[in-house]
Amino acid sequence: MTTLFAFLHHFCAFTLVSAVAVELALIRGELTLASARRLQVTDLVLGIAAGALLVIGLLRVFFFEKGAEYYFHSHAFMTKFSVFIAIGLLSIIPTMEFLSWRAALKAGQVPAISAKKLRLVTAVIHGELLSIVIILLCAAIMARGGWV
Repeated sequence: MTTLFAFLHHFCAFTLVSAVAVELALIRGELTLASARRLQVTDLVLGIAAGALLVIGLLRVFFFEKGAEYYFHSHAFMTKFSVFIAIGLLSIIPTMEFLSWRAALKAGQVPAISAKKLRLVTAVIHGELLSIVIILLCAAIMARGGWV
């Protein structure tokens, strides 16, 4: 069972990284009906992957790995977990923007996004990518038993 949950955890993590990369590529291009719809679907996949990653990760912490006491006393884990939660909260910004496009897309219109909002959404997506790097660093430190 431990192997299955490790696989699912990694699968969700790679799905999340892929979705963030796709979002960045789409948001940097010209906004069209097709790209706006793809952004909405990609953001949904990202949200599902992030939620599943959180649940599976917590199941691993409490039931399948070294135990909650070990993880919650690790600075590397707490940093990793905190960055994940913080960027998850920040990712609400692009999600709300993409959801606000529903009416325009349903009417067959390209959604309007101000230059300021576009910069904000793009900055959050860049922040998500940077946070992934920090999370990977913390995971490597944890794997070596460091930063306890």
